[in-house]
Amino acid sequence: MSDVSSAPTTPTATGNPRDRRVSRRIGAIAESATLKVDAKAKALKAEGRPVIGFGAGEPDFPTPDYIVEAAVDACREPKNHRYTPAGGLPELKKAIVEKTRRDSGLEITANQVLVTNGGKQAIYAAFAAMIDPGDEVIVPAPYWTTYPEAIQLAGGVAVEVLADETQDYKVTVEQLEAARTDRTKVLLFVSPSNPTGAIYSADEIRAIGQWVEDHDLWVLTDEIYEHLVYDDADTGSMPVLCPDLVDNCVIVNGVAKTYAMTGWRVGWMVGPVDLVKAATNLQSHATSNVANVSQRAAIAALEGDLSAVDEMKVAFDRRRKTIVSMLNEIDGVLCPMPGGAFYAYPSVKGLLGKEHGGRLIETSADLADYILDASEVAVVPGEAFGSPGYLRLSYALGDDDIVEGITRLQKLFS
Repeated sequence: MSDVSSAPTTPTATGNPRDRRVSRRIGAIAESATLKVDAKAKALKAEGRPVIGFGAGEPDFPTPDYIVEAAVDACREPKNHRYTPAGGLPELKKAIVEKTRRDSGLEITANQVLVTNGGKQAIYAAFAAMIDPGDEVIVPAPYWTTYPEAIQLAGGVAVEVLADETQDYKVTVEQLEAARTDRTKVLLFVSPSNPTGAIYSADEIRAIGQWVEDHDLWVLTDEIYEHLVYDDADTGSMPVLCPDLVDNCVIVNGVAKTYAMTGWRVGWMVGPVDLVKAATNLQSHATSNVANVSQRAAIAALEGDLSAVDEMKVAFDRRRKTIVSMLNEIDGVLCPMPGGAFYAYPSVKGLLGKEHGGRLIETSADLADYILDASEVAVVPGEAFGSPGYLRLSYALGDDDIVEGITRLQKLFS
């Protein structure tokens, strides 16, 4: 037997353990800026203030009745009161397989699906399964606030590539190549985009997919807004347009945006069998199964037709045109027309470096604070999305609120 005294020792941190209250890994996570703005707006409303919130990316429609009824029925079934497979109900996986074939034209099998607690968990699980410490993930900016945090939690490094309004917020192959290093493993691809609403054309997707294939990279594509595409845009799903990528592509999706089910917390990831199995193992220890009642509701959503979705899309399209037109009437604001999702992302650089209401406004974060204080309108500054000088406004709220909110901004900066 070896001498115990000669065994290697594990370094220990110095100081009182109680002084180290929060781990460095978790302490480095920033609060979700969009949820923070939404919470502040709701708190002010609760105080009786007439705040109009453009912060949260959440449809203002109720979940369709047939989905709610499926959940009510599920509550009465004792089988839904028990643990179920950590990776998702077999019936829901089957529905996701059929939905993916119907909506994307991609053929998958049930063992390529992991059902998660919303799209956020799918994103984290995918990155956790794909990357090792130090691996780089190219993240086009403006980006949704959760992406860099999920990458960091998984031990990776987010490498930002900025596309501004002059290129419709879409990165080019040349920009991606300039950002690639020998540590690059994954490209994050999002179309339609949160926060900009930008949509890549089919040809643009093919070009980016070919670049990914040429350099033996992985891609994570977030398709949560796939049904909110306007003006008959010619677009599609990357693994369908670029079939050579199928074995190295992960798709993230969910019911939240399409079916107005943000609170139900059902998302999923689709990918190669070995990667999905690894992510499922992670989920088996992190959360176990998604709530069965929510899964049953999701089955009803996916197996139903898209008529309720189409009705919401008509309203979003109308609101999109209204908000963009009204924002562009404000001197110093330039807002491209988004092609999808339900966000407007105006440049407000023309309002910065000036005094407004006796306050010097240097940044878009300053501007968002001023707008809330002076006009009781809540917006999210571009700093949250990796692109200072912009604001994100969700138009997933009532037509009257949109008109009232933007009218307040017009008066504020007239």
